[in-house]
Amino acid sequence: MTYALASALQQSVFKHLTADAGVTAALGSDLFDAMPTGSLPQIYAVLGSEEVLDRSDASGPGARHRFTISVFTSSAGFIVAKEAAAAICDALVDAPLTLSRGRLVGIWFERASAQRLKDGGRSITLLFAARVEDD
Repeated sequence: MTYALASALQQSVFKHLTADAGVTAALGSDLFDAMPTGSLPQIYAVLGSEEVLDRSDASGPGARHRFTISVFTSSAGFIVAKEAAAAICDALVDAPLTLSRGRLVGIWFERASAQRLKDGGRSITLLFAARVEDD
């Protein structure tokens, strides 16, 4: 397997999250593919790093994608960030994503890390895993 399905998976995840009512209620339209510049929203999320491992077998080519989505808030408490992170998890776990190439076998939550930021804000980084197979 190659990295060939990474773009299709990322596009599908982004499209799915931006169309989800719970994510929109928590973040508005402030979900980004790259860190925003200029004046930052009070709360936003960013698609982050990714690691891909070959998981091909006798049935065909496949890969396991592990990727992060981080929620940032300027709020002094964690509650707003946790609510947004929960909405992202609710939207993605076991989501029936359609990829422009290949197919999604499954998508799972692996772990989260919450941190206080030096500027007084908060962040939560969510780690997901997805198994994809090429057609």
